[in-house]
Amino acid sequence: MATPLDIELAAAIAFDAQGLDTTTLHNIFNADAMAEWLRAGTSTYVGLSPVTSSFSALADSVGFMIDCLEGQEAALVYADYVVMTQGAKHLRPVADAPKHVARDTFDFGPLLVCRRADAIKALTPCPPLCETSALYALTLGLQRLGHLYHTGVPVGFVGETDNRDSGVKQFDYVNPLNVNVQKERELIFAEHLKTIGALTPEPQQRAEVKSHSKFARRASVVIPVRNRVGTIADAVKSALSQHTSFDFNVIVVDNHSDDGTTEVLSHLAAEDDRVVHIIPSRQDLGIGGCWNEAVASAECGQFAVQLDSDDLYSSDSALQTMVGKFAEKPYALVVGSYKLVDFNLEDIPPGVIDHREWTDHNGANNILRINGMGAPRAFNTEWLRRHPMPNVSYGEDYAAVLCATRKYLVGRVFDVVYLCRRWRGNSDAGLTDKAQAAHDAYKDKLRSDEIEARIAMNAKR
Repeated sequence: MATPLDIELAAAIAFDAQGLDTTTLHNIFNADAMAEWLRAGTSTYVGLSPVTSSFSALADSVGFMIDCLEGQEAALVYADYVVMTQGAKHLRPVADAPKHVARDTFDFGPLLVCRRADAIKALTPCPPLCETSALYALTLGLQRLGHLYHTGVPVGFVGETDNRDSGVKQFDYVNPLNVNVQKERELIFAEHLKTIGALTPEPQQRAEVKSHSKFARRASVVIPVRNRVGTIADAVKSALSQHTSFDFNVIVVDNHSDDGTTEVLSHLAAEDDRVVHIIPSRQDLGIGGCWNEAVASAECGQFAVQLDSDDLYSSDSALQTMVGKFAEKPYALVVGSYKLVDFNLEDIPPGVIDHREWTDHNGANNILRINGMGAPRAFNTEWLRRHPMPNVSYGEDYAAVLCATRKYLVGRVFDVVYLCRRWRGNSDAGLTDKAQAAHDAYKDKLRSDEIEARIAMNAKR
């Protein structure tokens, strides 16, 4: 009968060949402490438990993970787990790792098993003053030694401690309290990219984006929409209220709404000829596909500026600020800053999201580690026509940002020019575990594919 193995919080454990507990390290986030513990031990295998709640594993699960480590010739093995919430149990499956796992929030579950010798190699060398990110440095280093294997078999029980909404958790990495941790992990990740040949150098490749097309206007505000009858009029009127020194229009791609949105847009277009109401002939479009429809239109201006169907610009000068940035340098992309508000436009935590972690020196690399870059996004239309968004409804903008930062200059506006309204209708709010996992998996694949593209690009230099 399996023997329960109660693992202390955030600890590393040494195992012999039978998977028995021999020694324990209680600080797995400090690189010096972990390296010293690894060098002092003699066991073949080690397990790392990053959970911050109670965790009870089964000894036979540990043995099974060791068998997988050897049988699959992997560098790291991780597993699913069962979450205990108020006495109820539910399975928390984790994702298969893509070739490159860049995100420091990737869920490896409550127990990671690897060889001690591999762990020592993975942490050598480690950037100085790695006080909180040793586990992240270790998983990156193990990827350089081999593949990461997901068993798909639950390893034990974990007590749920973070019951926050998915739309709240996603902003943890921009919390001012985490600034030092994020800077530490940025350095670790940059060193990893350099080691595998994926680091985008500074200065970046300067690729002039020249316009060979004649545009009837300077800019277009692009609003993809489906079934937002309660918010679409506010968004369109926010765009129309912009004061600019150039001509612009508002292209609304109405993705076959059936809740009254189409009728609202028809009325707005009849009132103001700057509103271009497009209903695609295709029935299979996601948000990315709607963007491509807008950008391909002859009505699209030289620059295409984002406005989501439930959001607003922060002032009547926002469009002038975003488009004006393109006059400074040949940017393919300009990204602004936004403030989180509720449906009544009252400020809500964490407030301003300005992504000041972006630097011209290393922003193009760090964007591969984090979940986003900010809003609104404004694109050189000709560039976006050559690099269309994937036809999906989540991560389409992130894919475009990754592509742009691979070679092209990116402009940043750190003043708040956008109000992001958080409400129950947001596409990233209140997600189930399964839906959140699907979102994370898609962005993880985008990151992995982009790292491969950058390795290939650098090999040609």
